[in-house]
Amino acid sequence: MLASDTRESALSVGDWELARHVSEWIEIAAIAAIAVTVLIAGVQMAQSFVAGDGGARAYVVFKTALSRGVLLGLDLLIAADIIRTVTLDQTLENVAVLGLLVIVRTFLAWSLLLEAEGRWPWQPLRIGVTPE
Repeated sequence: MLASDTRESALSVGDWELARHVSEWIEIAAIAAIAVTVLIAGVQMAQSFVAGDGGARAYVVFKTALSRGVLLGLDLLIAADIIRTVTLDQTLENVAVLGLLVIVRTFLAWSLLLEAEGRWPWQPLRIGVTPE
């Protein structure tokens, strides 16, 4: 094997260990973001319930906080999938799977945003309005 052959294979897209590690760390960050959000949303719900806001208000507080955390987690997971697909697994099948995942996650993100904020992503943000 020639030195130039070794250099080319070392630089091939499928051998980028850094990209693999970065995508794994982003996935871990997504999992952590969702898990921490569940805990924070639970605490906020309990505080709202104890403050006497009522069960319905406590549920809205929980749902809103949880939805935002899940949205953050989904965004991070999409970023990890893009890194992995673009740098490591450049096959037509993997690109198609990535496209399908992005479509499903986008639909899910829109649904969560509608639940959390009571508006579609293309609608302007309503300042001071809390979804109920």
